[in-house]
Amino acid sequence: MQTEGFDVKSRLASFRYAGRGLAALVREQHNARIHAAATVAVIAAASLFGVSRLEWCALVLAMSSVWGAEALNTALEHLADAAVPERRPLVGKAKDAAAGAVLACAIGAAAVGLLVLGPHAAAWLAGR
Repeated sequence: MQTEGFDVKSRLASFRYAGRGLAALVREQHNARIHAAATVAVIAAASLFGVSRLEWCALVLAMSSVWGAEALNTALEHLADAAVPERRPLVGKAKDAAAGAVLACAIGAAAVGLLVLGPHAAAWLAGR
């Protein structure tokens, strides 16, 4: 089925490529496995505490920002290594900046997690 400018088969293939990219990210990148563990922990805690829809939105946005930054950081590193295999100061700065973006997103996500889950955890602990 094809309409002007839209090919279902191509769209489905793009989802396969994206899934393959995420799988490679988790398989090959140590930090992505840490993000995966944190994602599972946050989802479990939020489910346990019964967070509100708005709290879920904040958590999902925070987690997706980290995943997006990690994927872009990995893509930049792969491209930089392929284009310039030898050590170059500007390439190193670009890679450091991309890693810094991941760190900034992770710190922000941790803050969101504490702001959202912290009060729920405190109430849960007080009720024990």
